[in-house]
Amino acid sequence: MSIHLYYHPYSRAAGTVWALEEVGVPYELEVIDIARGEQKGPALIAKNPMGKLPTLVDGETVVTEAAAIALYLADRYAPGRLAPALDDPRRGTYLRWSVFAPSVVEPAVMAAEAGWEVKEVSAGWGNRDAMLAAAESAVAGRDFVLGDAFSMADVVFGGTLRFMAGFRRIELTPFLAAYVERLDARPASQRADAKNLAMRKELGLR
Repeated sequence: MSIHLYYHPYSRAAGTVWALEEVGVPYELEVIDIARGEQKGPALIAKNPMGKLPTLVDGETVVTEAAAIALYLADRYAPGRLAPALDDPRRGTYLRWSVFAPSVVEPAVMAAEAGWEVKEVSAGWGNRDAMLAAAESAVAGRDFVLGDAFSMADVVFGGTLRFMAGFRRIELTPFLAAYVERLDARPASQRADAKNLAMRKELGLR
């Protein structure tokens, strides 16, 4: 049975397509019309009570949250290739920057855009400038998060930066811009981009 991804090209599920392409396992996409609120329908709510995308079904296993899905795929289908082994010292760095994406990058950008008034000492994301400085430190002087080796952390962490920059929600530093260019050059990311673009066209979206 192939992996089933509940998906829309203008959701975080677009990044999950890249993760799936990197892993290289068969998968099926089921488009959910988020404009009509289909993600809040009973069928998807039964699998993901948040009613959000991506939602991935792998046999009897249901995984939600984009970062969790990517890490799950790497551990199950590409251990040692896209995910460091459990006893690999690089595992800490791998997890650190993977979790940094949804817990720091996204809220820091949203807080700045919305003008949230929060105490930076209490908010895990600090502020946008601190977030960008920290993000740069992850890849300064190296090709990828783990150095020369590409991993699923780059799909999660780098993919988030790539998405934010693509929609002009952040301005990348030269180091981060060069990093994103390396990610853009990956055949799997190019295949995912092509699939997402084709689906947007099929759905009549810009």
